[in-house]
Amino acid sequence: MYRDTYRRSLEERDAFWLEAANSIDWTVEPTVGLDDTNPPFYRWFVDGELNTCFNAVDRHVRSGNGDKTALIYDSPVTGVVESYSYSRILDLVSRFAGGLSSLGVEKGDRVVIYMPMVPEAVVAMLACARLGAVHSVVFGGFAPKELAIRINDAEPTVIVAGSCGIEGDRVIEYKPLLDSALELSTHQPRANVIFQRPQGVASMSEMDVDWNDLISGSAPIECVSVKATDPLYILYTSGTTAIPKGVVRDNGGHAVALHWSMPNIYDSHTEDVYWAASDVGWVVGHSYIVYGPLLSGCTTVLYEGKPVGTPDPGAFWRVIEQHGVTTLFCAPTAFRAIKREDPDGEFAPRYDLSSLRSLFLAGERLDPDTYHWAKDLLGVPVIDHWWQTESGWPIVANPIGIEEMMVKPGSASVPVPGYDVQILDADGSEVGPNTDGLVAIRLPLPPGTLPTLWGDDDRFISSYLDTFDGYYLSGDGGHKDEDGYVYIMGRVDDVINVAGHRLSTGTMEEVLADHPDVAECAVIGVHDELKGQIPLGFVVKKSGVNRDDQEITDELVQMVRDQVGAVASLKRILVVNRLPKTRSGKVLRRTMRSIVAGSEYSIPSTIDDPAILDELEAAIHSL
Repeated sequence: MYRDTYRRSLEERDAFWLEAANSIDWTVEPTVGLDDTNPPFYRWFVDGELNTCFNAVDRHVRSGNGDKTALIYDSPVTGVVESYSYSRILDLVSRFAGGLSSLGVEKGDRVVIYMPMVPEAVVAMLACARLGAVHSVVFGGFAPKELAIRINDAEPTVIVAGSCGIEGDRVIEYKPLLDSALELSTHQPRANVIFQRPQGVASMSEMDVDWNDLISGSAPIECVSVKATDPLYILYTSGTTAIPKGVVRDNGGHAVALHWSMPNIYDSHTEDVYWAASDVGWVVGHSYIVYGPLLSGCTTVLYEGKPVGTPDPGAFWRVIEQHGVTTLFCAPTAFRAIKREDPDGEFAPRYDLSSLRSLFLAGERLDPDTYHWAKDLLGVPVIDHWWQTESGWPIVANPIGIEEMMVKPGSASVPVPGYDVQILDADGSEVGPNTDGLVAIRLPLPPGTLPTLWGDDDRFISSYLDTFDGYYLSGDGGHKDEDGYVYIMGRVDDVINVAGHRLSTGTMEEVLADHPDVAECAVIGVHDELKGQIPLGFVVKKSGVNRDDQEITDELVQMVRDQVGAVASLKRILVVNRLPKTRSGKVLRRTMRSIVAGSEYSIPSTIDDPAILDELEAAIHSL
């Protein structure tokens, strides 16, 4: 079944996706699948019109499922567990959309959302979609400078923010971070809507509007029909430079692709409870906390807090039992952390996990040891799958809703229908089985993938399409085996993947270079048993600087935390005499990475091992 479906998705592309589009409610039904008249800017369903919020909320209420649970908010950090029906979500979303409209937000305007993992974040996203406005969610862990960059690029009419976030027993005040970002940014919104939380009440200025006041005084507003090709959201992802890339997601292709993916890839249906243990600030949160489950009429779990690394090693299992989770989606980091805290898996048998049918892992490479541990512990299919912020939904997976394929540990399984995945060598030629190369996708990309970057078509082409004519270059390396299974081996550029979060080493290098004692610097990604990758910094002091190395590196670590955010996880910086370079002066980061990855200088557990760091520093000095 899979082979036939996959073949048809490539050979009968228009018919395949127009058939999938029948599952979406359109105000104007599309008659055109792929518009390929302006390559490489391929567009889907160009003559169709719809509203994404209507498909995610309204239509379920209208079909008589208003009382069905749409969202379960589970917040161990506040002690709150609360369910929201589709009818309740509709009421909140339509009234908040009315509030945004009263502040001047119209179709096509942008709204930046800087929120913790609370239901109001989902409401804000859907309210923007309801108006035909474009939301841009910024992860709450980002520092003011990073937020300011995104504000300047998106130019939002309104910013929606929480007063604070909560991490463990710490309250992170968001409003001062927002205020600092607005001081740094040249663009200024008309207003800020602030959702006040009792754990950290924000001081309000003249341009600030209280969430509750806005929603209580607003009348519900109906959905605005938009073109399938109109943007739904902008999500900024790290590039190899310090400037993030604004990935654009359209309305029509996105709705069709995500709705198709739920039953076909995840085998999830309206009666199921789907839990993506991620954050709405990342693409997984957009696709599989919010839009995918709601478009399909499922129940989605919104979890505030870290399910692992808490005083309760059974937090994951408690959520599965309490809410009857059928599909769990998280990063391999989470299960490595569970394994670290409970190596013998003693906590899982204390809970009733009979509802769980499958575990999907993505965001970084799933090592075979973690795969086997999770499989033996849970006794359900454990499925590695691979995709990107740019794709918006899986590129390579085990499509258990079509056909459950044999699992091969270390592989992300097989190409998903719609994606013509190829492995290329350095000159762009396709390589044979079991030969490492560059993972690329032959154009056109399927619905739901990025049509371009926000306001920057040239960078879209140069970032993804320029290297090989007719291909999207993923930035990852890997190979296929003789059965067509794809093995993703890791990034080949300077974006690193820290616990499923893609971060730019260029951004961190920009911060390090700003220190008055630093002459040169480089940041590379190194293997970490828990997080997949973590950054490791190298700095060369300016001539004549005699300060203590540890004092300088402590300052640098704090600078990165302040300007990029704790999510960067840059905790170790080495002071070296010089950096390895080409004759033209380019720093040989790949050489530095190879030293770390090489057998003599490998890092089997953690970068904090002093002996390994001493060896690594000596190797860099010897180059």
